[in-house]
Amino acid sequence: MKVGLFGFGRAGHDVAEEIINDPDCTLVWVVRKSQEKNHKFASDFLGHPNDPQGEFFCMEEAMDPDFFKKNPVDAIIDFSSPQGLYEYARAADEGIHIVSAISHYEDREIAFLKELSKKTAVLHSANITLGINFLLVASQILQQIVPNADIEVIEEHFREKKGKSGSALKIAQKLGLDPVEHVNSIRVGGIVGKHEVVFGLPNQTIRIAHDAISRKAFGAGALFAARALKGKKTGFFTMEEIMRKAFFKNIHVNAILT
Repeated sequence: MKVGLFGFGRAGHDVAEEIINDPDCTLVWVVRKSQEKNHKFASDFLGHPNDPQGEFFCMEEAMDPDFFKKNPVDAIIDFSSPQGLYEYARAADEGIHIVSAISHYEDREIAFLKELSKKTAVLHSANITLGINFLLVASQILQQIVPNADIEVIEEHFREKKGKSGSALKIAQKLGLDPVEHVNSIRVGGIVGKHEVVFGLPNQTIRIAHDAISRKAFGAGALFAARALKGKKTGFFTMEEIMRKAFFKNIHVNAILT
């Protein structure tokens, strides 16, 4: 699978390394704001000098109407900014799949992505890690089993992160919880990101937790999402939706086998 990456910040660095290390993927190019070391390779920057991947292009070059024809890929993975989708919108005309991992979109950006999904397959997730989406699905299933349980959401992040985690707010919303009363935040150094849903019952406590050890977890999730879009022509998808389908598909298969 040929991949193009938008964004080369802290998460983008780690996502690029995950793509380069995946034997079934090739990082064809990386689009970023900086023009420094333009047309050099991300693989050199990341310590892979013998495997040139991820040619750097500046954002101005990506605005060329023929950029995606000249530099074809199977999928774009976006870790840039909420405005990045306007820079690669023309890729949809070429049938290039889009995986957006931007945390905070306004309604207009979501609407724009949905317009692009009429031309190609688009997946968006505010937190694209496999673990957080499994946690989200598993928590909803457990709530159906124990609807009278007390439920609290705990999110822990690095000290500089402002406001409550978007993923924690989404978990609360999916579980029908008031985020002001039931989302608890912790900010300390050394934590990338942790989310935990605690179910309190009279004689037991059930905890479902996901701890992101490294931002490379976002790369693994993004590649999972890109592979999930293979074979799809158009449509708007979410990571939670794909995870839910995989979850119940495996349960169904295992039930047949046993």
